[in-house]
Amino acid sequence: MKLDIQKVIAVAEKASESILTWYEKPSVPTKAKADNSPLTHADEDANRIIISGLKEISDWPIVTEESLVPYETRKTWQTFWIVDPLDGTRNFLAKDGQFTINIALIENYRPIAAVVLAPALNLTYSALKNDGAYLNGTRINYSKTRTDLIAGVSSMHGSNETTAFLNKLGITKISPTGSSLKLCKIAEGEIDIYPRLGTTCEWDIAAGHLVLTEGGGKIVDLETRAEPLYNKQSLENNHFVAAYKDFDFSVLWKN
Repeated sequence: MKLDIQKVIAVAEKASESILTWYEKPSVPTKAKADNSPLTHADEDANRIIISGLKEISDWPIVTEESLVPYETRKTWQTFWIVDPLDGTRNFLAKDGQFTINIALIENYRPIAAVVLAPALNLTYSALKNDGAYLNGTRINYSKTRTDLIAGVSSMHGSNETTAFLNKLGITKISPTGSSLKLCKIAEGEIDIYPRLGTTCEWDIAAGHLVLTEGGGKIVDLETRAEPLYNKQSLENNHFVAAYKDFDFSVLWKN
């Protein structure tokens, strides 16, 4: 089946409309999930809209942050959707605009299609395997123009470990950024490197992973020293570093 990425973008846009309706309200009903992360009505509505929309354009199974599927069920899946209906819920609640909708199609453990849409920023990143990365329909590709690297760091999940890591690399300039935007901003050329030394899950990075790699970047799992794979028994990622593809990743393992 040949995928029309515009249909995936349309699904994300429909979810975006719902999210923005909630975003414009003075407050949004919120509850805490088992890991104490927030879950809002905006997350839940976007989740329903995306699942419904993806079912209309394909028969591939779907796993989302809010609709998990046991490993025993999904372990034989070769092709499936993985979705974060609202990545950066804390950013959403802080009303800083830096939250996204992440939709990725996984085939044989790797992303082959992706949409990352930032509703409040009017940014839509998309990518198909071997077809480049796009921002609002215009092709993007990382171009190194700076001598001093800029690191993207989480605007909501900073850590002393990340600061120490960047100090070791001699990187002092940082750009606090929310959600999967950090991966996309490398492809866009706004930042150069993004170390993630905290907890993330597959739905957080799968879509951004493909935008990054199709846009002239690379992402490396710090344990396997290879690109992250998807549909693992545990959907939690190892720590990773994303950067422009010509970055010398070997320095990450030097003492």
